[in-house]
Amino acid sequence: MSKQENQGKERESLEETNENQSAETNENELVEEVQVSETEKLQQQLDEQKDKFVRLLAEFENYKRRTAKERMELIQTAGKDIIVSLLDVLDDCDRAEKQMQTDTDIKHVKEGAALVFNKFRNVMQAKGVKVLENANNDFDVEQHEAIAEIPAPTPELSGKIIDEVQKGYLLNDKLIRFAKVVVGK
Repeated sequence: MSKQENQGKERESLEETNENQSAETNENELVEEVQVSETEKLQQQLDEQKDKFVRLLAEFENYKRRTAKERMELIQTAGKDIIVSLLDVLDDCDRAEKQMQTDTDIKHVKEGAALVFNKFRNVMQAKGVKVLENANNDFDVEQHEAIAEIPAPTPELSGKIIDEVQKGYLLNDKLIRFAKVVVGK
């Protein structure tokens, strides 16, 4: 083989090596580009998720503030319905008081007071307030508060309520005030 042929083969081999290296470099660049684009994609997805999280957190904070505000408004106006209902009774009390100052007939005064008291009881009953009935019932610590114990007038009244000092009340069948009672022993 001649020197020129050897040099030609070496050039071909060198060119082939360069082409292989060039192909490998292109492949490596493509792999790097794919990795970079995947990294960018993942970074973009992460940024989107962070944005969603921040927005959701802000929305939740706004929800908490709004519900707290609504709760405060509800607490402040919770008794409004009852108060409005009782204003009519208050008006009747004012009229009865005015009438008492001018009327000398005690019978009229008693009738007027009875009407006002009945109206008040009806309004309370319409709102779900009921009187806890206690006369001659057994003493129940869930509903009664014993303020005194006295000897029972008869053996049947032992452990029963003999006298009611202060009435107990239920609101929609839930106890809101214990009855203060005297119990026989």
